[in-house]
Amino acid sequence: MGGKMIEKLKIFTGNSNIDLAREICATLSVPLGKASVRTFSDGEIMVEIGENVRGCDVYIIQSTCKPSNNNLMEMLVMTDALKRASAASITAVVPYFGYARQDRKVAPRTPITSKLVADLISVAGVSRLVTMDLHAGQIQGFFNVPVDHLYAAPVILSAIKDRFGDQELVVVSPDAGGTERARAFAKRLDAGLAIIDKRRSGPNVSEVMHIIGDVEGKVCLIVDDMIDTAGTLCQAAQALKEKGADKIYASATHPVLSGPALDRINGSCLEEVWVTNTIPIEDKLEQCDRLRILSVAELLAEAIRRIHGDESVSSLFV
Repeated sequence: MGGKMIEKLKIFTGNSNIDLAREICATLSVPLGKASVRTFSDGEIMVEIGENVRGCDVYIIQSTCKPSNNNLMEMLVMTDALKRASAASITAVVPYFGYARQDRKVAPRTPITSKLVADLISVAGVSRLVTMDLHAGQIQGFFNVPVDHLYAAPVILSAIKDRFGDQELVVVSPDAGGTERARAFAKRLDAGLAIIDKRRSGPNVSEVMHIIGDVEGKVCLIVDDMIDTAGTLCQAAQALKEKGADKIYASATHPVLSGPALDRINGSCLEEVWVTNTIPIEDKLEQCDRLRILSVAELLAEAIRRIHGDESVSSLFV
């Protein structure tokens, strides 16, 4: 980047993605912006920007992961602080968009919370959103500002190719809803495709029904957008094992890993699980040695560089 561009580009972060933000800044050769994010004893969040941002294009790196409400409020308060400090534009870079699963009414008198969160972000003063692997692509329509929806697939595919080379794989979708994602992976890996038909009996509870596709004696790769409690993932792995699969691996963009997720993965027949750093999980690596973290810093940095330089970002959408 030229000196003038660097001068007008500012990157800030709250408490959820500090390491990722530093990686992005190192890739772009820009310093991480100075901001103080404090929480008062009563839980209120206070943000103070420690440098001049007047007329600058500002990017806030902040996943709304656990603690979701705190991280969301940090981003909103920081956005307001930057807006009142006369930033020219504010782009929210949200690697993991929390509340994305509440994207429709599933029962009477229930909210569509992802729309509410989209409204909060827009009203706070964000002029553009950059996010990654939304739970449903239609959520882009909830925002009244431009949305750049990136995919971690290039990062994950590169790691898979390095790991397996020309070895024959079968890409597996853990449910019918993920078929499109699995098909895209299978096409790029020149691999087979299998789909697991399951039926949920309650929230975070699923029951594997049967497998569509040939997995006997094959190396299987389960692909998903996120791993939450890992119930679906581990049941899928067990079903594949029972159908004669040789080795079973998994990949997902967002490692939510809540509740019993780590214990389930440790007790499963999964060989390795590849996830990205959209959500920081360094503290969980010691509890589960099957996790492999892939960085999306270069991908996000390239998106920021192109947006800041008024270049096309469309080639990053695949």
